[in-house]
Amino acid sequence: MIFLSKWRWELISPLAGLFLTLAFAPFNYSFLAVVSLVLIFLAWLNCSPGRAAFRGYLFGVGLFGSGISWVYISIHDYGGAPVLGAALLTFAVVCFWSLFPAFTAYLSVSLSGKKHKARVVWFFPFVWIFVEYYRGYWFLNGFPWLQIAYTQLETPLQGFVPIVGVYGTGFLLGLTASIIISAINRTIKYNWALIVLLLLWSMGGYLSTVKWTDAIGEPIQVALIQGNVPQDQKWLPENRVKTLLSYQELTEQHWSSDIVIWPETAIPAYLSQVKTFYLDPLSAKAKEKNTDLIVSLPARGEADEYFNAVLTLGENEGRYNKNHLLPFGEYLPLQPLSGFILGSLNIRLGNFTPGGDDQVLLEAGGYPFSTSICYEDAFGEEAIRGMPDAAFLVNVTNDAWFGNSIEPHQHMQIAQMRTLETGRYLLRATNTGVTAIVAPDGTIVAKAPLFKQTVLTGNILPMGGMTPYAKLGDRIVIIMLVLLVFLLYIFTNKREI
Repeated sequence: MIFLSKWRWELISPLAGLFLTLAFAPFNYSFLAVVSLVLIFLAWLNCSPGRAAFRGYLFGVGLFGSGISWVYISIHDYGGAPVLGAALLTFAVVCFWSLFPAFTAYLSVSLSGKKHKARVVWFFPFVWIFVEYYRGYWFLNGFPWLQIAYTQLETPLQGFVPIVGVYGTGFLLGLTASIIISAINRTIKYNWALIVLLLLWSMGGYLSTVKWTDAIGEPIQVALIQGNVPQDQKWLPENRVKTLLSYQELTEQHWSSDIVIWPETAIPAYLSQVKTFYLDPLSAKAKEKNTDLIVSLPARGEADEYFNAVLTLGENEGRYNKNHLLPFGEYLPLQPLSGFILGSLNIRLGNFTPGGDDQVLLEAGGYPFSTSICYEDAFGEEAIRGMPDAAFLVNVTNDAWFGNSIEPHQHMQIAQMRTLETGRYLLRATNTGVTAIVAPDGTIVAKAPLFKQTVLTGNILPMGGMTPYAKLGDRIVIIMLVLLVFLLYIFTNKREI
């Protein structure tokens, strides 16, 4: 009993991390995000920065240990690493990303101090979001997985997403936890806390009914092809012709659609290997049928460069090269250490080149659209770069690397957020799932079953206009939060709230 009393918060911290994972897809217990934040914020109160960091680290182990456990599947099942090596590397990945909640805790307690009781807890959501922004956008090219705002796609707080994006909405979620804790600690009265929470969440509910963008044309008929080619079979030379014929046959059944989309690297060959005998005839046929075909494949460039590319075939031929690359998947940061470790485990990964920020929007269905390849859909500012010209969003993805895990569902949830931020429809074609059509309000209009070869059909509307977030972007939202926390710091230095 003495042990439990002394170390209760150390025991609660990883449990709070697990609760947060359960708030994300596919579980979608959104309320657990508030419970998780309340618990971990309480764990950081009235302790030293070092003790808070330890509890934050345990929280991270619970969060990432459960939330990105699918890393093992990609390393072992498809990366070819032995069981022990894959387990150790997965454990190392979890331990590494757990450093960020630890840093959040240390910074929160250090900056807030114990002199002002109110400031201690009010600083937590600010620091949380600043660290999320650094982890999600800047560190190692960004790893925005398990950011708290994504848990709120089905709650009233999603109404704030078109205005302040992921980081602003995440801050409001953290603020909710702070208000609850302040009421528990009696630094504010219960009735005032209740009023503020009701106003905040009611405003979110009202904003959820606001339409920030409008249709600018007639419905567009689309067909999204889910090839369902197993990752360990995809690149075998003996399967190449079978794969090419399969996609061609599925496409020929849907020439009546305005747009047909294939998933990421649906073509298991370089552009130069298939252009003449395969892509050129497909493009001619698409033009004849008045259909725009969107395909994806790797392409070689000059000076030994390799690109992850999307092509439009038919009336408007074009090409987009993936720009925001996946660290440790499409390029290796922290060289030569990362190369040595992965090489010793016999894991061979890609070495791609970014396509650049100045690429022209592709066109299909008579309208320009914003393109993202797999991991790029996790970054809000990548999607708004094409606004307001882009009439809809297209994402091609291959989540077959992660098998039948929670990752495809988490990734789908992330993609849904881009529709809210931009006020555009999303066409998402994946190899094994989740292939879906998503409306501008974040709801999934149509979805294909996982691990089944199928063609998802439907209609979308081309959209015009700009959401407030599309005008502001993440940087402006973060600057606004910095100014707000600075004012809070000055105010609480003068008087105790």
